[in-house]
This record gives sequence, structure tokens and C-alpha cells, in this order.
Amino acid sequence: MKVLPVAILSALVLASCGTKTEAPALTKSGLDPKNFVSEYRGDSTALYTLSNANGMEACITNFGGRVVSLTVPDAKGGFADVVLGFDSIQAYYPESNLTDFGAAIGRYANRINQGRFELDDSVYQLPQNNFGHCLHGGTDMGTRGWQYRVYTANQTSDSTLVLTIVSPDGDNGFPGEVTATVTYTLTADNALAIAYSATTKAPTIINLTNHSYFNLSGNPENTVLADSLWIDADGFTPVDSTYMTLGTIESVAGTPMDFLTMKEIGKDIAIDDIQLLNGNGYDHNWVLNNPGDMTAPKLRLVSPESGIAMDVYTDEPGVQVYTGNFLDGTVTGKKGIVYKQRTAVCLETQHFPDTPNKPQWPTAVLRPGETYTSHCTYKFSTLK
Repeated sequence: MKVLPVAILSALVLASCGTKTEAPALTKSGLDPKNFVSEYRGDSTALYTLSNANGMEACITNFGGRVVSLTVPDAKGGFADVVLGFDSIQAYYPESNLTDFGAAIGRYANRINQGRFELDDSVYQLPQNNFGHCLHGGTDMGTRGWQYRVYTANQTSDSTLVLTIVSPDGDNGFPGEVTATVTYTLTADNALAIAYSATTKAPTIINLTNHSYFNLSGNPENTVLADSLWIDADGFTPVDSTYMTLGTIESVAGTPMDFLTMKEIGKDIAIDDIQLLNGNGYDHNWVLNNPGDMTAPKLRLVSPESGIAMDVYTDEPGVQVYTGNFLDGTVTGKKGIVYKQRTAVCLETQHFPDTPNKPQWPTAVLRPGETYTSHCTYKFSTLK
């Protein structure tokens, strides 16, 4: 029998170890980070994982600044992924799905009437991608809002991710070169804190938000109709049949918009009310009480299925509540689950829709030398 030298034996052992197939390292939510490593229009995409000592996890991609999964403790001693999304980066591309799942929205969240606004005696025309209006900065494939662009990513710690985007002058018709950052921080007390910041080289308008679709049951085959919602808002801004705000603020008292006392989302959603008909359900901006105050929550969402509660803190004057009215079973998300109508709710903290055309409302104008800031915190707990 021929005896091989020790050096050759060692090389064979190393080669054998190097060719061993190992199971992929998945995130806690079951995502494979390799499925997010790609290139979109020349920019590199990836998945970034944030975690805290309590086992909470947030997975975020720099494509559109999107929250892909958000895994939080439930009341049964387990964990639940509470946001809708996809298993791969390609599914987020506009060529595959025109969705806002989890995205950082810019330059202007919500709608601008007919895509037109006037600033300093100049009139600007934006993309008209929603009933003749500009929605979320223009989301058509030819123009692309920020949710379809690649941010520069810098993960500064296990719990913090800083995303940066530079939007050139004239981008989708908006004036001024804008540099914006979105900072995601997973806190020790089980909150996902989002801080926005932006500067401009010329007068412009800006209104940033996060467009996560929440299903606190952890199972998006369930609707959110049995979830309970509280909104600290005495007023809301009614809309017409094209979802455009009328420019007025009306009291929620005596209307299905009254969530001052926590109630199930489905309690009034199907009643004969002109605003629910115009919105195809809830798709409205609530005028929050005590704007600018981050010391107390402005909204609370509770799932009876999982026992998960989410409190929302913000310094914004408004929040758009959207109950997944246009999810229609044509989109298949994570783990092969088909997303049907009202299987999620979006809680988008922001300035009011069409503010650039409504001088009576808090301004969305940003000028050189100023810094735009906005904060939103989604804090999670479980029912006792």
C-alpha cells in the first residue's frame, strides 16, 4: 500500500472541507441574504440585518430603503414577522411588481393634485401616475420614485443602518438637488426607530415616510379587520373619488373615522359612507393631536391573534392609514403567501397630502441652509 506524504494528505483534507456544501445562513425571519445580492441599473443591492438582545430582528434592503421583514416577540413566547414583502430582491423590481412594500418614500409621500405645484412663482410638473395625480414622488417605471432606487448603505452597528440617496435637480420634475438619509435603529426596548434628514441646493418640497404593510398576527393569510386601532386625532382630511384631499379638515366625531376610542378596523369599514366609498375603505390622512410631540404614542395597533401591540410615535402632523384595499390576490409574497385584500395596514406618518397646494397647512417647503427632519418609531410589546 502506497503511503501518501503528510503534506498531500493535509491538502486533500482541506480540499474536501472546502467543497463541503453547507446549509445557507438564513435570517431569523427565514430570508436568504444571497437572494438580495444583485445589481440594479448599475448599483449593488444587499440585505442588512439589525438585531437586539431580545431576539428582535429587522431585515432591510438598500433597494428602496425597504423593510423586508420585522420579527418581534409575540404573546405566546415565539416570534412573528409582522410586515409583508418578498423573498428576493428581483421581486421588488418595478419590472416584476409595482409595490411600495416596506419602502422609504420620496421625494413627496402621498398625492400632489394633478402633479403640479407652484413654488416661488415657478410652476413644476411631476409624473401623473395615480388618477392624474402624482403619488409617492412618481412610481412609473419610466420615472421611478425613491422606492425603486438604490440607496448607499452604511451599517454602523448591529442595530443601526444609515441609507443615503442623492436626488438630482429636476428629478421627476422636482427642483433642487436633495441629499437625504434614512436611519433605521432597532432599540433595546423593541422599537424600530426611523429618522429622516434632508438638505437641498435649491428651494424644493419634501415629505418622507415609510410604507411598511403591517400584519401583527404574523400570518398574512389573515386580514387585519379584527385588529384594533387607536388614533390620537380629532380630525381628518376628506378626499374625492380620485383619492385627492379636498383641502378641508373635518371632525371624526360621529363618523367611521373616529378611532379616538380603540376599535376593530373592520367595525365600520363596510358601512355606507361617502368617505369609505371614495377611499375603497380607509385610505385617509388623520390630523394628529399635539404635532411635534414624541413623548406619547399617536397610534396603537393590536392583534388579538398574536397578542402583539404596536405603538407609533411621530413628530409629524399627520398619518395616512391605508388598509390594503387594493391588495387583490395577484401578488405572491414571502413563503409563497398570496396577499389578498385587507391583509395588512399601512401607518404612514407624514405631512398632509397635497400640502404644496394647500398654504393653510404645515409647509413642506425646504430651502438651502435648512435641514428637513422627521421621526417615526414603531414600538412593539405583548398583551399581558
